[in-house]
Amino acid sequence: MTELSEIRNLVIDMDGVLYRGNEPLPRLPDFIRFLRDRGIGFVMATNNSGSTPEQYASKLGKMGATVEPHEIMTSGTATAAWLAARYGRGTRVHVFGEDSLRDAMAKAGFTVVDDGAEVVAASIDWGVTYDKIKRAAVQIRRGAAFVATNLDPTRPTEEGLVPGTGALIAAIEVGSGVKPIAIGKPEPAMFEMAMQQMGATPECTATLGDRIDTDMDGGRRAGLRTILVLSGSTSRPEAEAYGPDFLFEDIADLLAHWEQC
Repeated sequence: MTELSEIRNLVIDMDGVLYRGNEPLPRLPDFIRFLRDRGIGFVMATNNSGSTPEQYASKLGKMGATVEPHEIMTSGTATAAWLAARYGRGTRVHVFGEDSLRDAMAKAGFTVVDDGAEVVAASIDWGVTYDKIKRAAVQIRRGAAFVATNLDPTRPTEEGLVPGTGALIAAIEVGSGVKPIAIGKPEPAMFEMAMQQMGATPECTATLGDRIDTDMDGGRRAGLRTILVLSGSTSRPEAEAYGPDFLFEDIADLLAHWEQC
């Protein structure tokens, strides 16, 4: 079995791992400092595309953890990169989601439109309405490709688990009759992009997350080691039944063990 000391790179989930909502989890700043002091590369890879990398970096900074925007990959920026490899600049993209996803699409060279789209890119939308669901579904029925940043059914918050991106994507799928292509975890694409950014290989890289169906399954599909923490969406019985490579209560527990290596 791989030892913690053999891990040189991490693909780190955020919600439920580093914080819950706006509450940092114990020893968050210490954990980031430890990674930098040990020379362990990392990319924060989150399925939540409701904010930009710059906004996430600011949020972490307020929690005492210094992380640069280029060290953060959202499912929105990953989706924009995936589309850019397949569609030319100027392709008309309709965004069902927040301004952060529109920003990612614009930066990738796409033309963001309300109607007449060649692609519908869908994600979390905090102000979802029937009209927004209808607009996306109609354009997909007219032939637009349907791409989802992720299919997470829930997300952890201070209130507990609440509906996630997948809950909204399901409405568009039912309304359009078309299944989306999903880019975020557990698809390998985000893990592969993160490793490419770090110059890492699967053999020395681990995924650190709180969800079995995204972080753990996706990491295994990409050939990574798996570190599961119980501070988010997974209970201990579920975790033990799954059998990740490493299991800890939270990043404080992980850090306490890793510091001894």
